[in-house]
Amino acid sequence: MKKAALLKPPRLKAGATVGLVAPGGHTDAAAIAKAIKTIEALGFNVRLGRNLEAVYGNYGGLPEQRLADLHAMFADPDVAAIWAMRGGSGCIQLLAHLDYELIRRHPKILIGYSDITALHLAIQKKVGLVTFHGPVASATLSDYTLTHLLNVLMHPEHQYTIPMALENSRKAEEQPHYALRTVVPGMCEGPLTGGNLCLVSALVGTEYASNYTGGILFLEEVNEAPYRIDRMLMQLHLNREFGQAAGIMLGICDNCGPQDSDISLTLDATTDQHLTPLKVPAVTGYSFGHIRDQFTLPMGIRARLDTERQTLTLLEPAVL
Repeated sequence: MKKAALLKPPRLKAGATVGLVAPGGHTDAAAIAKAIKTIEALGFNVRLGRNLEAVYGNYGGLPEQRLADLHAMFADPDVAAIWAMRGGSGCIQLLAHLDYELIRRHPKILIGYSDITALHLAIQKKVGLVTFHGPVASATLSDYTLTHLLNVLMHPEHQYTIPMALENSRKAEEQPHYALRTVVPGMCEGPLTGGNLCLVSALVGTEYASNYTGGILFLEEVNEAPYRIDRMLMQLHLNREFGQAAGIMLGICDNCGPQDSDISLTLDATTDQHLTPLKVPAVTGYSFGHIRDQFTLPMGIRARLDTERQTLTLLEPAVL
């Protein structure tokens, strides 16, 4: 299938309207109130999805309800950005039914991570729209998270270098999985693609799968045992050699070590099995994932990974 040309959304401006949706897991009134307070404090207006408080099992309503809210936000000329309340599960149910032509006609900012990875990858593949792997709207945003989110969305630069969060380095003193590690040193450039490992691996073999050949593949996970991390990485490796990527960047995978009673490899030993043989730069512990201090990754934008400086540099603006 021919790769869609890169399409950038308009930048976010002060006083713009941000739409709140729950395309995956369900949310509640308290989380919505928190998100509204956060968005309004940043100087934006808020528009709520009609089905934002819908619940269907652990999902944010029926697939039809979640699709309706997404489509309505893309179609609404007053909405400049669409922000997912949370991840959870269920976004993968929507991919075959998304109106990709609607999204192409009305390109705008889409923000979220975790289960939102499914939407990012499908829209990247079908539309070429730059979407944003970043914090969810219900999160408590640290200064680091907020600074890099708003810089990318509101103040585009031809080159923008993102240093790793000092707070994560401090946490590494007691929680080693927060530590920055260079597994294979070097510098590389390529378009950014990836997201939550479970979703990236689940889409392998489908028309929505990430094609990381020549790109910087970024991956993160939470609450998964090392053997499951190994299985998902192996699925990606068997589908397309990791060496075909320009580089591999793993985020902070919280609560992914062996349980006390398990006979298991550590998380580092598990990931190193896949990364050590590579001839491309590979790192772990970078500042993204299910963590408080995370930077925002624009899907499809060319970037440079520098393992010596421990930075990621965006090589073009992500918004117009």
